[in-house]
Amino acid sequence: MIDKLIELVVVLCIVSLGTFALVSFIPGDPSVAILGEGYAPEDYARVRAEMGLDDPFSTRYWHWLSGALQGDLGTSIVPPQGPVIDSIGEAMPVSLQLALMGLVIAIVVAVPLAVYSARHQGNWIDRAIGAGTFGVLSIPSFLSGLLLIMLAVNHLGWFPRSQWVRISEGLGQNLYHAILPAIAISLLEMAMFTRILRSDLVMTLGEKFILVAKAKGMSNTRLLFSDALRPSSFSLITMLGVVLGSMIGSTVIVETLFSLPGMGSLIVRAAQQGDMPMVQGAVLVIAVIYVVANGVIDIAYGYLDPRSRRAHV
Repeated sequence: MIDKLIELVVVLCIVSLGTFALVSFIPGDPSVAILGEGYAPEDYARVRAEMGLDDPFSTRYWHWLSGALQGDLGTSIVPPQGPVIDSIGEAMPVSLQLALMGLVIAIVVAVPLAVYSARHQGNWIDRAIGAGTFGVLSIPSFLSGLLLIMLAVNHLGWFPRSQWVRISEGLGQNLYHAILPAIAISLLEMAMFTRILRSDLVMTLGEKFILVAKAKGMSNTRLLFSDALRPSSFSLITMLGVVLGSMIGSTVIVETLFSLPGMGSLIVRAAQQGDMPMVQGAVLVIAVIYVVANGVIDIAYGYLDPRSRRAHV
C-alpha cells in the first residue's frame, strides 16, 4: 500500500514537470497574447519580466508547482482575465459528467453483450457481436459523433445539437442534453469492454469449477452472472482507471462537436488564444485525475484479486 502511494506521488511529480515543460516550450510569446500586436519591444519586455518568463526554467517551474500545490494554477492572460482554477471549476463538472455517463453506458451495454456472446460462443450471434464491436472500434470519435448528430439531431430531431443545461437547472433537462454526447464518448469503450470481457468469460467457462457447477445442474443464468462473471471481470476493472482518464481526454473532440462548455472546449480555446497558464492548469488537472484513477484501481485490484496479494507474500 505504502509503495503504491509513493509510486503515485513520483508519477504525479513527473506528470507536473512534463506538463509544465511541454506547454512552456510551445512556440509563441505570452506577452503578445496579453498586449496584442503593435506595441514597442520594451512593453513586451516589461510584461515578460512581470510574468517571470525571463527567469530560469527551474525557477518558473518551482513557482508554478508551489502555487499548484496550494490550489493556485495562475491567472488567465486572455480577457476576461481571472484565476485559472475558477475556469476549470466551471468546465470540469461538464467533462466529468460526460465521462462518467459514458463509462456507465459502456458498462451497462458491454456486460450483457459479452455474457450473451460468450454463452453462444462460435455461433452466428457471437460472430455478429464480434463483427459489430470490431466495426465500432474502427470508427474514430469525431466520425461517430458526426454520425450521431446527422441521425439523432438533424434527421430525427430527438436531441439538441449545441445546448447545455447544468444539473442545478434541472436534472431531466441536463440528462436530455448530455445523453447524446455521452453515447458518442462511450462507443469505443463499449466495444473494447465487450471484447475483453467476452474473451475472459470464454476462458472462465472452460475452468473446472464451472464444469462442476454444470454437472450439479446449476442454471445457465446463475452460472454466467454469479460464478463466471466475477472472476472474469478483473481485466475490465483494471482498465476502468485508464479508460476514465482517456474518456475525459476524448471529450475534447466531442465537446467541440456539440459546443459544450467542458474541459475540451476550454483547452482548445486557450490553445488558440495562446493562454498558456490556462492550458497548463487544465492539462495538469486532467493528468492528475488520470494518474489518481489508475492508482486507485491498481490498489483496489490487490483487494479484489487474492492472487495479486499472494504474489507479494
